[in-house]
Amino acid sequence: MAVRHAAFEEPSVCDFIEDLAAEVEADPDLNEETSIIHNVLTQMARYQEDRNQNAGQKWKLPTNGQPICLFSGNATPSKTVIRPDDDIIFRVYCADHTYCTLRFPMHTTAELIKACAADKLQLNRGPDDLCLVEVKSNGERSVFKDNDVSIPTGLTLNGRLFVSVKDHLDALTPLPEQECPTEGVDIDLEILSTKELAYHITIFEWDLFWAVHEYELLYHTFGRHHFGKITANLDVFLRRFNEVQYWIVTELVSTPSLSKRVGLVRKFIKLAAYCKEYQNLNAFFAIVMGLSNMAVTRLHQTWEKIPSKFRKIFQEFEALIDPSRNHRAYRVFVGKLQPPLIPFMPLLLKDMTFAHEGNKTSLDGLVNFEKMHMMAQTMRTIRFCRSRSLGLEPPSPKSEGEVRSYISSFRVIDNQRVLTAMSQKVEPTRKLN
Repeated sequence: MAVRHAAFEEPSVCDFIEDLAAEVEADPDLNEETSIIHNVLTQMARYQEDRNQNAGQKWKLPTNGQPICLFSGNATPSKTVIRPDDDIIFRVYCADHTYCTLRFPMHTTAELIKACAADKLQLNRGPDDLCLVEVKSNGERSVFKDNDVSIPTGLTLNGRLFVSVKDHLDALTPLPEQECPTEGVDIDLEILSTKELAYHITIFEWDLFWAVHEYELLYHTFGRHHFGKITANLDVFLRRFNEVQYWIVTELVSTPSLSKRVGLVRKFIKLAAYCKEYQNLNAFFAIVMGLSNMAVTRLHQTWEKIPSKFRKIFQEFEALIDPSRNHRAYRVFVGKLQPPLIPFMPLLLKDMTFAHEGNKTSLDGLVNFEKMHMMAQTMRTIRFCRSRSLGLEPPSPKSEGEVRSYISSFRVIDNQRVLTAMSQKVEPTRKLN
Protein backbone atom coordinates (compact mmCIF):
# COMPACT_ATOMS: atom_id res chain seq x y z
CA MET A 1 0.00 0.00 0.00
CA ALA A 2 1.61 3.28 -1.13
CA VAL A 3 0.75 6.52 0.64
CA ARG A 4 2.45 9.65 -0.69
CA HIS A 5 3.62 12.32 1.73
CA ALA A 6 1.28 14.87 0.16
CA ALA A 7 -1.60 12.91 1.72
CA PHE A 8 -0.16 13.54 5.19
CA GLU A 9 -0.47 17.29 4.60
CA GLU A 10 -4.28 16.99 4.83
CA PRO A 11 -5.68 16.75 8.40
CA SER A 12 -8.82 15.01 7.13
CA VAL A 13 -6.68 12.28 5.52
CA CYS A 14 -4.70 11.77 8.73
CA ASP A 15 -7.93 11.52 10.73
CA PHE A 16 -9.31 8.98 8.25
CA ILE A 17 -6.14 6.84 8.45
CA GLU A 18 -6.29 6.83 12.26
CA ASP A 19 -10.01 5.90 12.25
CA LEU A 20 -9.35 3.17 9.69
CA ALA A 21 -6.49 1.80 11.79
CA ALA A 22 -8.73 1.60 14.87
CA GLU A 23 -11.38 -0.33 12.91
CA VAL A 24 -8.83 -2.74 11.39
CA GLU A 25 -7.12 -3.40 14.74
CA ALA A 26 -10.50 -4.21 16.31
CA ASP A 27 -11.07 -7.08 13.86
CA PRO A 28 -9.04 -10.21 14.84
CA ASP A 29 -9.38 -11.66 11.32
CA LEU A 30 -7.47 -8.77 9.69
CA ASN A 31 -3.90 -9.61 10.80
CA GLU A 32 -2.31 -8.88 7.42
CA GLU A 33 -4.28 -5.63 7.03
CA THR A 34 -3.28 -4.62 10.57
CA SER A 35 0.40 -4.99 9.63
CA ILE A 36 -0.12 -2.81 6.53
CA ILE A 37 -1.98 -0.06 8.36
CA HIS A 38 0.71 -0.05 11.10
CA ASN A 39 3.29 0.58 8.39
CA VAL A 40 1.24 3.53 7.12
CA LEU A 41 0.89 4.91 10.67
CA THR A 42 4.68 4.63 11.10
CA GLN A 43 5.21 6.56 7.83
CA MET A 44 2.76 9.21 8.99
CA ALA A 45 4.41 9.56 12.40
CA ARG A 46 7.88 9.93 10.83
CA TYR A 47 6.59 12.53 8.40
CA GLN A 48 4.93 14.54 11.15
CA GLU A 49 8.02 14.28 13.37
CA ASP A 50 10.23 15.54 10.54
CA ARG A 51 7.77 18.32 9.84
CA ASN A 52 7.73 19.40 13.50
CA GLN A 53 11.54 19.33 13.68
CA ASN A 54 11.80 21.65 10.67
CA ALA A 55 8.86 23.89 11.58
CA GLY A 56 9.63 27.58 11.49
CA GLN A 57 12.21 27.39 8.72
CA LYS A 58 12.99 30.79 7.27
CA TRP A 59 14.54 31.38 3.85
CA LYS A 60 15.97 34.44 2.19
CA LEU A 61 16.32 35.47 -1.43
CA PRO A 62 19.70 37.22 -1.45
CA THR A 63 19.86 40.64 -3.09
CA ASN A 64 22.88 39.73 -5.23
CA GLY A 65 21.24 37.12 -7.45
CA GLN A 66 22.30 34.06 -5.46
CA PRO A 67 19.90 31.11 -5.04
CA ILE A 68 17.58 31.12 -2.04
CA CYS A 69 19.16 29.86 1.15
CA LEU A 70 18.19 29.08 4.72
CA PHE A 71 18.05 32.11 6.98
CA SER A 72 17.19 30.08 10.07
CA GLY A 73 15.65 26.73 10.96
CA ASN A 74 17.16 23.39 9.93
CA ALA A 75 20.61 22.98 11.45
CA THR A 76 21.52 20.32 8.85
CA PRO A 77 20.56 21.90 5.53
CA SER A 78 21.15 18.81 3.33
CA LYS A 79 17.91 17.39 1.94
CA THR A 80 15.97 20.36 3.27
CA VAL A 81 12.45 20.52 1.87
CA ILE A 82 10.84 23.93 1.32
CA ARG A 83 7.37 23.80 2.86
CA PRO A 84 4.31 25.98 2.10
CA ASP A 85 4.29 27.66 5.52
CA ASP A 86 8.04 28.37 5.58
CA ASP A 87 8.75 32.11 5.56
CA ILE A 88 10.90 33.77 2.92
CA ILE A 89 12.51 37.22 3.05
CA PHE A 90 12.82 39.06 -0.27
CA ARG A 91 12.81 42.50 -1.90
CA VAL A 92 10.20 44.10 -4.14
CA TYR A 93 11.23 47.10 -6.28
CA CYS A 94 9.31 49.84 -8.07
CA ALA A 95 10.13 51.73 -11.28
CA ASP A 96 12.63 54.14 -9.69
CA HIS A 97 14.52 51.14 -8.18
CA THR A 98 13.59 51.96 -4.60
CA TYR A 99 12.55 48.82 -2.75
CA CYS A 100 10.94 47.35 0.33
CA THR A 101 11.85 44.11 2.12
CA LEU A 102 9.01 41.68 2.81
CA ARG A 103 8.63 38.45 4.76
CA PHE A 104 5.82 36.08 3.85
CA PRO A 105 5.06 32.33 3.85
CA MET A 106 5.89 30.53 0.59
CA HIS A 107 2.19 29.97 -0.19
CA THR A 108 1.41 33.73 -0.16
CA THR A 109 -0.38 34.91 -3.31
CA ALA A 110 0.95 37.52 -5.71
CA GLU A 111 -2.10 39.64 -4.88
CA LEU A 112 -1.14 39.92 -1.20
CA ILE A 113 2.56 40.57 -1.98
CA LYS A 114 1.52 43.25 -4.49
CA ALA A 115 -0.78 45.00 -2.01
CA CYS A 116 1.75 44.97 0.82
CA ALA A 117 4.62 46.18 -1.40
CA ALA A 118 2.48 48.97 -2.86
CA ASP A 119 1.58 50.11 0.66
CA LYS A 120 5.21 50.11 1.85
CA LEU A 121 6.39 51.89 -1.30
CA GLN A 122 3.50 54.40 -1.03
CA LEU A 123 2.29 53.91 -4.60
CA ASN A 124 -1.20 55.13 -3.63
CA ARG A 125 -3.02 53.10 -6.28
CA GLY A 126 -5.80 50.55 -5.93
CA PRO A 127 -4.91 46.85 -6.23
CA ASP A 128 -6.78 46.56 -9.55
CA ASP A 129 -4.41 49.16 -11.07
CA LEU A 130 -1.27 47.30 -9.99
CA CYS A 131 0.54 44.12 -10.93
CA LEU A 132 3.48 42.08 -9.66
CA VAL A 133 6.17 41.65 -12.32
CA GLU A 134 9.50 39.91 -12.76
CA VAL A 135 12.03 42.01 -14.67
CA LYS A 136 14.75 39.78 -16.13
CA SER A 137 18.35 40.82 -16.72
CA ASN A 138 17.68 41.25 -20.45
CA GLY A 139 14.76 43.61 -19.77
CA GLU A 140 11.98 41.08 -20.44
CA ARG A 141 8.96 41.38 -18.14
CA SER A 142 6.77 38.57 -16.85
CA VAL A 143 3.50 39.45 -15.07
CA PHE A 144 2.26 37.17 -12.26
CA LYS A 145 -1.40 36.19 -11.90
CA ASP A 146 -3.00 37.49 -8.68
CA ASN A 147 -3.64 33.94 -7.43
CA ASP A 148 -0.13 32.69 -8.22
CA VAL A 149 2.08 31.36 -5.37
CA SER A 150 5.78 30.43 -4.94
CA ILE A 151 6.65 33.86 -6.31
CA PRO A 152 10.22 34.47 -4.99
CA THR A 153 11.43 30.94 -5.82
CA GLY A 154 10.11 31.20 -9.38
CA LEU A 155 12.39 34.09 -10.41
CA THR A 156 15.06 33.57 -13.07
CA LEU A 157 18.79 33.65 -12.24
CA ASN A 158 19.21 37.41 -12.20
CA GLY A 159 15.53 38.36 -12.10
CA ARG A 160 14.07 40.91 -9.71
CA LEU A 161 10.53 41.39 -8.41
CA PHE A 162 8.75 44.69 -9.14
CA VAL A 163 5.35 46.14 -8.31
CA SER A 164 4.04 48.45 -11.01
CA VAL A 165 1.03 50.32 -12.30
CA LYS A 166 -0.36 48.19 -15.16
CA ASP A 167 -0.18 51.08 -17.63
CA HIS A 168 3.47 51.80 -16.80
CA LEU A 169 5.13 48.41 -17.40
CA ASP A 170 7.31 49.91 -20.14
CA ALA A 171 8.95 52.11 -17.49
CA LEU A 172 10.39 49.08 -15.67
CA THR A 173 14.11 48.59 -16.33
CA PRO A 174 16.62 46.09 -14.90
CA LEU A 175 18.81 47.17 -11.99
CA PRO A 176 22.41 47.92 -13.08
CA GLU A 177 23.72 44.93 -11.07
CA GLN A 178 21.45 42.52 -12.98
CA GLU A 179 23.90 42.64 -15.90
CA CYS A 180 26.80 41.78 -13.56
CA PRO A 181 27.65 38.27 -12.33
CA THR A 182 25.73 36.95 -9.35
CA GLU A 183 27.94 36.86 -6.27
CA GLY A 184 29.87 33.69 -5.57
CA VAL A 185 33.12 32.38 -4.08
CA ASP A 186 36.13 33.67 -6.02
CA ILE A 187 38.36 30.66 -6.67
CA ASP A 188 40.94 29.55 -9.23
CA LEU A 189 39.23 26.70 -11.08
CA GLU A 190 42.56 25.37 -12.37
CA ILE A 191 43.62 24.24 -8.89
CA LEU A 192 40.43 22.26 -8.22
CA SER A 193 40.24 18.55 -8.94
CA THR A 194 37.68 18.00 -11.72
CA LYS A 195 36.49 14.73 -10.23
CA GLU A 196 36.07 16.32 -6.80
CA LEU A 197 34.13 19.17 -8.43
CA ALA A 198 31.80 16.68 -10.18
CA TYR A 199 31.35 14.69 -6.96
CA HIS A 200 30.28 17.71 -4.90
CA ILE A 201 28.06 19.07 -7.69
CA THR A 202 26.29 15.69 -7.81
CA ILE A 203 25.87 15.46 -4.01
CA PHE A 204 24.51 19.02 -3.91
CA GLU A 205 22.10 18.46 -6.81
CA TRP A 206 20.95 15.09 -5.46
CA ASP A 207 19.76 16.90 -2.32
CA LEU A 208 17.87 19.44 -4.49
CA PHE A 209 16.34 16.63 -6.58
CA TRP A 210 15.41 14.62 -3.48
CA ALA A 211 13.46 17.61 -2.12
CA VAL A 212 11.23 17.86 -5.22
CA HIS A 213 7.87 16.14 -4.68
CA GLU A 214 6.55 14.44 -7.80
CA TYR A 215 3.25 16.28 -7.38
CA GLU A 216 5.11 19.54 -8.02
CA LEU A 217 5.41 18.49 -11.67
CA LEU A 218 1.61 18.34 -11.81
CA TYR A 219 1.20 21.76 -10.22
CA HIS A 220 3.81 23.19 -12.61
CA THR A 221 2.10 21.68 -15.68
CA PHE A 222 -1.53 22.52 -14.88
CA GLY A 223 -0.65 25.86 -13.24
CA ARG A 224 0.01 26.10 -9.52
CA HIS A 225 -2.60 28.85 -9.20
CA HIS A 226 -5.26 26.20 -9.94
CA PHE A 227 -4.19 24.22 -6.87
CA GLY A 228 -2.89 26.96 -4.55
CA LYS A 229 0.13 24.67 -4.06
CA ILE A 230 3.78 25.72 -4.12
CA THR A 231 6.40 24.41 -6.56
CA ALA A 232 9.32 25.95 -4.66
CA ASN A 233 11.52 22.81 -4.57
CA LEU A 234 11.05 22.23 -8.30
CA ASP A 235 11.72 25.94 -8.96
CA VAL A 236 15.03 25.75 -7.10
CA PHE A 237 16.06 22.58 -8.95
CA LEU A 238 15.21 24.06 -12.37
CA ARG A 239 17.06 27.26 -11.48
CA ARG A 240 20.14 25.18 -10.70
CA PHE A 241 20.15 23.79 -14.25
CA ASN A 242 20.32 27.33 -15.67
CA GLU A 243 22.89 28.33 -13.06
CA VAL A 244 25.29 25.55 -14.11
CA GLN A 245 24.69 26.21 -17.82
CA TYR A 246 25.45 29.94 -17.58
CA TRP A 247 28.32 29.38 -15.12
CA ILE A 248 30.18 27.55 -17.90
CA VAL A 249 29.62 30.43 -20.33
CA THR A 250 30.42 33.14 -17.75
CA GLU A 251 33.73 31.54 -16.74
CA LEU A 252 34.91 31.16 -20.35
CA VAL A 253 34.03 34.66 -21.58
CA SER A 254 35.51 36.17 -18.36
CA THR A 255 38.93 34.60 -19.07
CA PRO A 256 41.11 36.86 -21.26
CA SER A 257 44.03 34.42 -21.46
CA LEU A 258 43.76 32.08 -24.46
CA SER A 259 45.78 29.30 -22.80
CA LYS A 260 43.59 29.47 -19.68
CA ARG A 261 40.40 29.34 -21.80
CA VAL A 262 41.73 26.23 -23.54
CA GLY A 263 42.43 24.68 -20.13
CA LEU A 264 38.91 25.57 -18.95
CA VAL A 265 37.22 24.02 -22.00
CA ARG A 266 39.17 20.80 -21.42
CA LYS A 267 38.24 20.88 -17.72
CA PHE A 268 34.54 21.40 -18.48
CA ILE A 269 34.51 18.51 -20.98
CA LYS A 270 36.07 16.28 -18.30
CA LEU A 271 33.56 17.63 -15.77
CA ALA A 272 30.68 16.63 -18.09
CA ALA A 273 32.24 13.15 -18.41
CA TYR A 274 32.43 12.71 -14.63
CA CYS A 275 28.83 13.94 -14.17
CA LYS A 276 27.73 11.40 -16.79
CA GLU A 277 29.69 8.70 -14.93
CA TYR A 278 27.97 9.73 -11.67
CA GLN A 279 24.61 9.60 -13.54
CA ASN A 280 23.97 13.27 -12.86
CA LEU A 281 22.38 13.82 -16.26
CA ASN A 282 20.85 17.17 -15.28
CA ALA A 283 24.32 18.68 -14.71
CA PHE A 284 25.70 16.80 -17.74
CA PHE A 285 23.12 18.47 -20.01
CA ALA A 286 23.72 21.87 -18.40
CA ILE A 287 27.50 21.69 -18.93
CA VAL A 288 27.26 20.51 -22.55
CA MET A 289 24.61 23.13 -23.34
CA GLY A 290 26.85 25.78 -21.75
CA LEU A 291 29.74 24.72 -23.99
CA SER A 292 27.34 24.83 -26.97
CA ASN A 293 26.25 28.41 -26.20
CA MET A 294 26.77 30.86 -29.06
CA ALA A 295 29.11 32.99 -26.95
CA VAL A 296 31.38 29.93 -26.49
CA THR A 297 31.16 28.24 -29.90
CA ARG A 298 32.32 31.46 -31.62
CA LEU A 299 35.65 31.30 -29.70
CA HIS A 300 37.39 29.75 -32.73
CA GLN A 301 40.96 30.39 -31.51
CA THR A 302 40.12 28.53 -28.29
CA TRP A 303 38.49 25.53 -29.97
CA GLU A 304 41.34 25.24 -32.51
CA LYS A 305 43.74 24.51 -29.65
CA ILE A 306 41.56 21.83 -28.04
CA PRO A 307 43.13 18.37 -28.66
CA SER A 308 41.21 16.21 -31.14
CA LYS A 309 40.59 13.61 -28.39
CA PHE A 310 38.61 16.18 -26.36
CA ARG A 311 36.78 17.52 -29.42
CA LYS A 312 35.68 13.98 -30.29
CA ILE A 313 34.39 13.38 -26.73
CA PHE A 314 32.49 16.67 -26.87
CA GLN A 315 30.92 15.72 -30.23
CA GLU A 316 29.72 12.47 -28.65
CA PHE A 317 28.22 14.45 -25.78
CA GLU A 318 26.47 16.80 -28.22
CA ALA A 319 25.01 13.78 -30.03
CA LEU A 320 23.66 12.47 -26.72
CA ILE A 321 21.78 15.71 -25.95
CA ASP A 322 20.57 16.10 -29.56
CA PRO A 323 16.84 17.00 -29.34
CA SER A 324 15.96 15.42 -32.70
CA ARG A 325 13.39 12.60 -32.78
CA ASN A 326 12.13 13.71 -29.36
CA HIS A 327 15.54 13.30 -27.66
CA ARG A 328 15.79 9.70 -28.84
CA ALA A 329 19.54 9.38 -28.16
CA TYR A 330 19.12 10.48 -24.54
CA ARG A 331 16.00 8.36 -23.98
CA VAL A 332 17.77 5.21 -25.24
CA PHE A 333 20.80 5.96 -23.07
CA VAL A 334 18.87 6.71 -19.87
CA GLY A 335 16.61 3.68 -20.41
CA LYS A 336 19.61 1.42 -19.77
CA LEU A 337 20.57 3.02 -16.46
CA GLN A 338 19.74 1.84 -12.96
CA PRO A 339 18.97 4.16 -10.02
CA PRO A 340 20.10 6.32 -8.38
CA LEU A 341 20.29 8.94 -11.10
CA ILE A 342 19.45 12.61 -11.56
CA PRO A 343 17.42 12.93 -14.79
CA PHE A 344 17.29 15.84 -17.23
CA MET A 345 14.31 17.57 -15.57
CA PRO A 346 13.35 19.99 -18.40
CA LEU A 347 12.60 17.00 -20.65
CA LEU A 348 10.33 15.39 -18.03
CA LEU A 349 8.42 18.68 -17.77
CA LYS A 350 8.20 18.82 -21.56
CA ASP A 351 6.68 15.30 -21.54
CA MET A 352 4.14 16.39 -18.91
CA THR A 353 3.23 19.53 -20.88
CA PHE A 354 2.88 17.54 -24.13
CA ALA A 355 0.57 15.03 -22.44
CA HIS A 356 -1.48 17.83 -20.86
CA GLU A 357 -1.84 20.16 -23.85
CA GLY A 358 -2.21 17.40 -26.43
CA ASN A 359 -5.03 15.57 -24.64
CA LYS A 360 -8.30 16.68 -23.06
CA THR A 361 -8.66 16.06 -19.34
CA SER A 362 -12.22 14.79 -19.79
CA LEU A 363 -14.02 13.15 -22.70
CA ASP A 364 -17.83 13.13 -22.86
CA GLY A 365 -17.93 14.08 -19.19
CA LEU A 366 -15.62 11.23 -18.16
CA VAL A 367 -12.02 11.42 -16.93
CA ASN A 368 -9.53 10.77 -19.74
CA PHE A 369 -7.58 7.99 -18.02
CA GLU A 370 -5.22 7.60 -20.99
CA LYS A 371 -3.98 11.15 -20.35
CA MET A 372 -3.68 10.44 -16.62
CA HIS A 373 -1.62 7.31 -17.33
CA MET A 374 0.73 9.29 -19.58
CA MET A 375 1.34 11.89 -16.88
CA ALA A 376 1.65 9.24 -14.17
CA GLN A 377 4.38 7.54 -16.19
CA THR A 378 6.55 10.66 -15.97
CA MET A 379 5.95 10.87 -12.21
CA ARG A 380 6.87 7.18 -11.89
CA THR A 381 10.15 8.02 -13.64
CA ILE A 382 10.97 10.48 -10.85
CA ARG A 383 10.19 7.81 -8.26
CA PHE A 384 12.34 5.23 -10.09
CA CYS A 385 15.35 7.59 -10.26
CA ARG A 386 15.23 7.99 -6.46
CA SER A 387 14.35 4.39 -5.57
CA ARG A 388 17.90 3.82 -4.31
CA SER A 389 19.95 6.16 -2.15
CA LEU A 390 23.01 7.87 -3.59
CA GLY A 391 26.20 6.23 -2.35
CA LEU A 392 29.10 7.69 -4.32
CA GLU A 393 32.66 6.97 -3.29
CA PRO A 394 34.16 10.36 -2.41
CA PRO A 395 37.42 11.22 -4.19
CA SER A 396 40.44 11.98 -2.04
CA PRO A 397 39.56 15.40 -0.61
CA LYS A 398 42.01 18.21 -1.32
CA SER A 399 39.98 21.28 -0.46
CA GLU A 400 36.54 19.90 0.42
CA GLY A 401 35.23 22.95 2.31
CA GLU A 402 36.28 25.33 -0.47
CA VAL A 403 34.74 23.19 -3.21
CA ARG A 404 31.43 22.73 -1.39
CA SER A 405 31.16 26.45 -0.80
CA TYR A 406 32.09 27.22 -4.41
CA ILE A 407 29.64 24.84 -6.11
CA SER A 408 26.67 25.92 -3.98
CA SER A 409 26.53 29.35 -5.64
CA PHE A 410 28.33 30.04 -8.92
CA ARG A 411 29.16 33.46 -10.36
CA VAL A 412 26.72 33.74 -13.25
CA ILE A 413 25.68 36.19 -15.98
CA ASP A 414 22.47 35.08 -17.72
CA ASN A 415 22.09 37.97 -20.17
CA GLN A 416 23.00 36.56 -23.60
CA ARG A 417 23.71 40.01 -25.05
CA VAL A 418 26.25 40.75 -22.30
CA LEU A 419 27.85 37.29 -22.65
CA THR A 420 28.21 37.69 -26.43
CA ALA A 421 29.77 41.15 -26.00
CA MET A 422 32.27 39.71 -23.48
CA SER A 423 33.03 36.88 -25.90
CA GLN A 424 33.70 39.45 -28.66
CA LYS A 425 36.06 41.28 -26.34
CA VAL A 426 38.22 38.25 -25.47
CA GLU A 427 38.22 37.03 -29.10
CA PRO A 428 37.29 39.74 -31.60
CA THR A 429 35.73 38.51 -34.84
CA ARG A 430 38.41 37.88 -37.44
CA LYS A 431 38.31 40.27 -40.36
CA LEU A 432 38.33 38.63 -43.77
CA ASN A 433 41.02 39.90 -46.11
